[in-house]
Amino acid sequence: MQIVRVRFSDGSPVRSAVLTGQGLHPLPVGFHELLAGSAAELRAAVESAVAADPVPTSAARLRAPVGGLTEVWAAGVTYQRSRQARMEESEKEADIYDRVYEAERPELFFKAASWRVCGPDEAISIRADSTVNVPEPELAVVANRQGEIVGYTICNDVSSRSIEGENPLYLPQAKAYLGACAVGPGVTPAWEVPDPRALVILMSIERSGETVWKGEANTSQLHREPPDLVAYLFREDEFPQGVVLATGTSLVPDLPFTLAAGDLVSIELTGLGVLANRVTVGKAGVGHLIERVAEEQGE
Repeated sequence: MQIVRVRFSDGSPVRSAVLTGQGLHPLPVGFHELLAGSAAELRAAVESAVAADPVPTSAARLRAPVGGLTEVWAAGVTYQRSRQARMEESEKEADIYDRVYEAERPELFFKAASWRVCGPDEAISIRADSTVNVPEPELAVVANRQGEIVGYTICNDVSSRSIEGENPLYLPQAKAYLGACAVGPGVTPAWEVPDPRALVILMSIERSGETVWKGEANTSQLHREPPDLVAYLFREDEFPQGVVLATGTSLVPDLPFTLAAGDLVSIELTGLGVLANRVTVGKAGVGHLIERVAEEQGE
């Protein structure tokens, strides 16, 4: 089962629902509103929805499972491979990534507001002013207002390696821009994931019908515990309608590989589904994110 956000072809507002093998089970309120309550309340709402009759899925299109005031944040240098990659791309300040990998305090950074998040099968963007751009497949935890982990999903933390490598202070420009974040296809409730530290991560990049890169990793290689990352994020911050926190990547294509327009990035995590997105260059290709702001106000 997954908690999803869907748009029906009849033009009705975006709805939150639980997707099961029987179909879509509408939730009484938006998922972001459920994240304002406790984990027990969210589970009760999900189980009540699943007990009701489903509606057909044929006329529904999945949206990113992030809405309202929910934000997406990310953690960096949490795998040995990400430490190595960040050191390789930064000629002058490589040692800072080595230090943060071993430090008690993790690297945490803002990734996207809900309206900036791409959903499954939607275009993602790479910066036109960057020479090296890569996808970063990540396990993401979903926490409610109280900081309780209530679910898990997939995040593609699209990044500019050339911009960040030029100067670590350029991290926001390398990480947070229109079309740089994809999440989905849905949120698997925490009680449906026995061990989030034992998930296989698969990523492939297809270009002109051929696979040009693929890799496999496992969340057991994660250097930090997800609850610890969430605890640091909540130390001096509040998230009234919850937060999605990507936990870092262990699959980074070797330099000088870069994404290109038209590439298809597919990310799969055990039990969490597949998040697939086509690549475009520049913000013009992700104008749908701007256009949907008004249409989602009715949720």
